[in-house]
Amino acid sequence: MKSFGSYAAIGDSFTEGVGDELPDGAVRGWADLVALGLARAHAASSRAASGSAAGDFGYANLAIRGRLLGPIIDEQLDAAISLKPDLLSLNGGGNDIMRPKVSVESVADQLASAAEKAMAAGIHVLLLSGGNPTNHIPLGARIEMRGEQLAVAVRARVPESDMVTFVDNWSDAELTQLRYWSVDKLHLNALGHRRVATNILTALGVPVPDWGDEVPELRRPGTVAYWRGYVVPWIGRRLTGRSSGDGREPKRPTLMPVELP
Repeated sequence: MKSFGSYAAIGDSFTEGVGDELPDGAVRGWADLVALGLARAHAASSRAASGSAAGDFGYANLAIRGRLLGPIIDEQLDAAISLKPDLLSLNGGGNDIMRPKVSVESVADQLASAAEKAMAAGIHVLLLSGGNPTNHIPLGARIEMRGEQLAVAVRARVPESDMVTFVDNWSDAELTQLRYWSVDKLHLNALGHRRVATNILTALGVPVPDWGDEVPELRRPGTVAYWRGYVVPWIGRRLTGRSSGDGREPKRPTLMPVELP
């Protein structure tokens, strides 16, 4: 079992946790759940080694919804590396492949370069793809083709090193089912984020915690309400160059302790 004493996450809405909303309006998401699993594993490892728990496990999440890969790397990568975490998760490109024009090879090259930069700093990199929502969204077939190309391109560029772990959520057929997606059909819901967290912890060789209560079935809007409430606003942001993350700050900009239940 791997033991990490700290973890930092960078990315877009997928990593921020959009779709897994808490009662107070904050978002949780798979990265928070992974941090919980890692914190428990760290505490257990420390007790086994010394008979007492080590210091607090630190977790930072610098992800901001709506970010393209370029800004993720420019604004978040160096900031995350400066925190000197034991583990850094890297995901991006999902927003890029939804734009009219994109070079999938360039996106894959940027991801590989970012991973190598973090590894050179002595950080174990968790490189992961997002889930595949394309069965349920407009223009899904076109986006799926690009997503498949990106997954293949990134997989081919994963460095051969014990300092990197690659988790391919895009190829998780179970995760394509609508029950894992929020009402906008583009972001994972709480159940989907749990699925991704389970995939990641399993790949890291870390025990998967009991995530708690069952997730209730979502009440989904009809077709007209769905387009009016989600698709049209998304198109409007694309046409005006706006982003859902404009003006937002990271929810955990520094390594902060994870409270264990």
